[in-house]
Amino acid sequence: MRVRFQYRRYRLAFRAAVRTAHGVWSEREGILVRVSDEGGLAGLGEAACLPWFGTETADAAEAACAKFGEWVGAEELDEVPVSLVCLRNAVAAARGELEERVQIADGGERRVRDYAPYLGVAALLPAGRAVLAALGPKAEAGFRVFKWKVGVGEVADELGLLDEVCAALPSGAKLRLDANGAWDRRKAERWLERCADRPVEFVEQPVAADARGAEDVLRGLAEDWPTPIALDESLAGDGDVERWIGAGWRGVWVVKPSLLGDVARTLARLERAKATVVFSSSLETAVGARAALQWAFGWKGEARALGFGVWPLFQDARCDGPYAAPFIRVADLDRIDAEAVWNATN
Repeated sequence: MRVRFQYRRYRLAFRAAVRTAHGVWSEREGILVRVSDEGGLAGLGEAACLPWFGTETADAAEAACAKFGEWVGAEELDEVPVSLVCLRNAVAAARGELEERVQIADGGERRVRDYAPYLGVAALLPAGRAVLAALGPKAEAGFRVFKWKVGVGEVADELGLLDEVCAALPSGAKLRLDANGAWDRRKAERWLERCADRPVEFVEQPVAADARGAEDVLRGLAEDWPTPIALDESLAGDGDVERWIGAGWRGVWVVKPSLLGDVARTLARLERAKATVVFSSSLETAVGARAALQWAFGWKGEARALGFGVWPLFQDARCDGPYAAPFIRVADLDRIDAEAVWNATN
């Protein structure tokens, strides 16, 4: 079957800059792809590239897109290089959506998916003292799991804030700490010692994935302290997941579906390993978010609160996913207007 292949590069400003240990992030860059048939039915996908996380750059994804003609044989789209994980993800999502639309148009029924009816969401909290002003409204909105960006300021200052944050949590709430690899082992141990008797669900990526001896340090922290450790930047692609499974990792796995080249295979491997998975946003647009959330809703393992409490995110609200609420429902995915995102990037 011949299909029409289109792509658009986007650069979208955030409503408010996101501060992490990697620096200040003020805009999102990536590629949207659109695959349509001769009758005009179409599917969309997103290459939400994050080169500092280990994916290809938007330049590399765009260069690969430019090599395709406007009309190509569908099988030609299988030739996206394995190294371009985000673009492979985008093309697979677009083709999958197109195939389902064609099936329905031909009189077939919509694919029945065994989805959870709804999933809880963790509210994203800003770094520094701004966390205190943000936490109250989130709690009043009904959130009971919160994710705080740490590793941005001095350890002593942030540790002092930790008690204030914990005191402001609603009864029974849990706090996730995301260090984005900012600490060495000594700093991580200071945090884990303080977390031991506080309502901290887990500490995410305390040590940088590329630090010397990082894997041994992460395993050691997971074994020596009661607060669970979660891998995030250490899972930069499908191969990293396989490697950590082979190493017997029993902590938490923060999985960003948008950054995997073969999502189905990787999630199946995690399911067989009975992994504790937390699905997380890559701050993608609604196009990539819809695809990522579909994988989350189809997960058969333990359902942890999603790391998708990030919206409203963009200055152009047409590009946002489901508005941040304590729960996301399957129906929220059906209401996402992917074509509006495509049009917004024109």
